[in-house]
Amino acid sequence: TPRIMQVSGSPFLKPFFLKTPVRVVNPLRQRRHTLPASEFRNLTPQDAISVFEIEREAFVSVSGECPLTLDEVLNFLGQCPELSLGWFEEGQLVAFIIGSGWDKERLSQEAMTQHVPDTPTVHIHVLSVHRHCRQQGKGSILLWRYLQYLRCMPGLRRALLICEDFLVPFYLKAGFKKKGPSAISVSNMNFQEMEYMLGGQAYARRNSGC
Repeated sequence: TPRIMQVSGSPFLKPFFLKTPVRVVNPLRQRRHTLPASEFRNLTPQDAISVFEIEREAFVSVSGECPLTLDEVLNFLGQCPELSLGWFEEGQLVAFIIGSGWDKERLSQEAMTQHVPDTPTVHIHVLSVHRHCRQQGKGSILLWRYLQYLRCMPGLRRALLICEDFLVPFYLKAGFKKKGPSAISVSNMNFQEMEYMLGGQAYARRNSGC
């Protein structure tokens, strides 16, 4: 269930540098020095633990369970990493989206755990932002970049998601349209189904820098 939540977690550790030169440099420390300040990239199974920690802290306190279990995160990042996007700052994951393929007009309970390859529809399972990055607009920025990224992928035509009523305005502002109440129920919670039309490839190339 895509929801923008704030997450508690340990403060990020800041890198430190030795003032005197050394002859042998630890490869891990050297890599740390060269990490980009901010980057967007597809997630991999190696990111699953960081993803799940952010997700768990965001959702368990609110709804009692996560949209995706750790096994499901691993499954989707293994099967369709190209439908995920993570935002990293100095190597730390600060926000992410996980999607999968779907082949029907509306989302059903099966869509929560399945990836259907080579389909024109992306099901956005979860969007989550780390607590340390709250109130900075990162959720909106990441969603916009993700949708522009999807526009550039051949064959994709739309994105679907379900959300609680209080998040409907957020997704409407991002360009989604309401499809009506969802048939999916999680822990007696009700959801609205939202749809975003990605447009044709010509539109994508003209407006998204594809």
